[in-house]
Amino acid sequence: MTMNFIRITVALAGFCIAACSQTEIPSPVQSATAADAPEPAAAMQEVTAYSPAVGREYPTDVYFGDTHLHTSISLDSYGDGNAMIGPDEAYRFAKGETVIGDDGMANRMSRPLDFLMVADHAEYMGVVQGLAEHNATLLADDAGARWAQMIDDGKLASEVFSEFIYDVTGNDPRLAVPEFEMSVWENTIDAAEAHNDPGKFTAIIGFEWSSFPTGDNLHRVVVFRDDKEKAIQVKPFSAFDSNDPEDLWTWLQAYEDKTGGKILAIPHNGNLSGGRMFALQTLSGNPLTREYADTRMRWEPLYEATQMKGDSETHPYLSPDDEFADFEPWDKANLAMMKAHKDEYFKTEYARSGLQLGLQQQEELGANPFKFGMIGATDSHTGMA
Repeated sequence: MTMNFIRITVALAGFCIAACSQTEIPSPVQSATAADAPEPAAAMQEVTAYSPAVGREYPTDVYFGDTHLHTSISLDSYGDGNAMIGPDEAYRFAKGETVIGDDGMANRMSRPLDFLMVADHAEYMGVVQGLAEHNATLLADDAGARWAQMIDDGKLASEVFSEFIYDVTGNDPRLAVPEFEMSVWENTIDAAEAHNDPGKFTAIIGFEWSSFPTGDNLHRVVVFRDDKEKAIQVKPFSAFDSNDPEDLWTWLQAYEDKTGGKILAIPHNGNLSGGRMFALQTLSGNPLTREYADTRMRWEPLYEATQMKGDSETHPYLSPDDEFADFEPWDKANLAMMKAHKDEYFKTEYARSGLQLGLQQQEELGANPFKFGMIGATDSHTGMA
């Protein structure tokens, strides 16, 4: 009843406005002489707009999608049992098509997404699947041949995966095959290009930089605004290149300088960062500077505040009066479960306290390193957003 009344009232108001516009009562602008009449632009400045839409040029449409999805070419996704749904299948699923999962069951979304970014881990991208399929390039390396045999012996979920994680946390890959990595990256790009349908569905090119020094999560998804022509000019920057976010930002700048393209990074899961996500010192232990603040905000204007590995907006410890602060917490240890959580970590792990720290840094440095908008994503490793 109330909604119908509102609709009728709005309709009548519109009718009255239209009717009044046909009367002979002149407006102040209409009654001015030709000599006195202002230019159109000046007239717009002098007349107060009735409609809120006047002068509103920014986008107002709402779109739904995911900027953080893993497929079978992520080492942990394949290791967890997703051997069938790669980037192509992931995009097809997001567009509303039916895909068959590893359990043999058919899957389909009730409503297709508007956009999707497949963000597979840059570290060992495609390697686990390649080893399981006996890729000749990988098996030509001694480490690759050893791992392939271990996978054949059923040791993927135990010994092999543990060695992968050890390599990533320690920044020391025992298997490095650049030509294979580039071929997997190109296949990822091609999948996005094939499914991008302007005006209907946006397939975004991207990957995840998966730094976690001593098991602390500093992961970022990297988002390209570009197509294959530019994205294929680089190999994804991985934690094997560096686990320091400042080096990632340097790589992002180098990408834009080289290609003329656009790129950004989105951090996530500060709740698993061991207090590092919004720390007031750099990874190398130096105090923050204005240059650091400006650079971080240049490349990281967004923060992924909620996803499958827990909510990172706030926590009851920080917001005791917020009845929703205990939504989906993951607060027992860091990402690799190598370090137990401490209360002193909370303040520099969560988005709300991060925003507060940023305002404090604004006063001290003249720039805010933690000024960001917030989004949510799935971080699903099934290939299905």
